[in-house]
Amino acid sequence: MIDTNVCTFVDDLGKNLYRKKTYYTICIEQEVLANNKEEADQKLSDCGIDYSQINHEITETKDGVETYMVDAEYTESGDIEYKGKVVYEDDEDAEENGFVEIDPYADEIDIPDEIDTQLNLEYEQKIGK
Repeated sequence: MIDTNVCTFVDDLGKNLYRKKTYYTICIEQEVLANNKEEADQKLSDCGIDYSQINHEITETKDGVETYMVDAEYTESGDIEYKGKVVYEDDEDAEENGFVEIDPYADEIDIPDEIDTQLNLEYEQKIGK
């Protein structure tokens, strides 16, 4: 007996069963807001592929073709790339109203966790939390 997902019927007598492995490269590009590259790296490391989603549903089943196995393996990662900084919008009421945007031209500055916590507390007090 062969382990397969293909269903066979009397009409299939004489047919041959074939199996082929095909390897794909999947690129996942993620973004994250963080105080520095180390924090960004940690957050991104904690959010990779949900391997439970790598299953038979990503393949087509038709004309007698059944998926036997689906797998994903880690190969490599690129460097963490700075894309911009959250800043107040260029509007005179932006700070008062809390309007922010991501500025790709703003300098990358690491914010130590203690300062980030203090900034968050000050902002929450400002908006009345």
